[in-house]
Amino acid sequence: MKMKHFVIATAVLLPAILLASGDGEVATRYFELTGRHTDFIPRIFNFLIFIGVLYYLLANPIKSFFTGRQKGIQDQLDEIERKVHASRDEKREAEANIEESRKRSAEIIKTAHKEAELLVSKIVNDSDKELKILEKQAEEKSTLEERRVIREAIHDILSGNIGNNDIQLNQKKVVDILDKKVA
Repeated sequence: MKMKHFVIATAVLLPAILLASGDGEVATRYFELTGRHTDFIPRIFNFLIFIGVLYYLLANPIKSFFTGRQKGIQDQLDEIERKVHASRDEKREAEANIEESRKRSAEIIKTAHKEAELLVSKIVNDSDKELKILEKQAEEKSTLEERRVIREAIHDILSGNIGNNDIQLNQKKVVDILDKKVA
């Protein structure tokens, strides 16, 4: 961009510098040819024509360049603004999701505590029932064992002590033998 400006400035100023380097001979000759002392008015007229041609040739491209540049900048700003709004919306949504997740986690914890309490009470109740059943079975088993021991004792007494020779035993002798075996 700077190089372009330099080339344009050089093209405009170089003829003026070259003409200014002359000795006065050019001005004298100009006066002889035209009869005028200066060429200020024709130069102004040429300059105005030059400016008019430049305006005619460069006005639309320059306008379109700046209009396009302005539109590009506006589009970038609009895109940035959309992104900012989208990120704000996403932030709000994320905050809402976080709050909802916190509420759900609190509910899940409460539910888990309730379920744990229910499981504990169920396990305690089941354990109590099983203990009662085991105690009942133990009592029945001990009762059956007592009966079995008594039957064996009676059987031993009856089979071992009473034989054919002892059939004449009286009742007192049988009770004494039973007392000895049982004790």
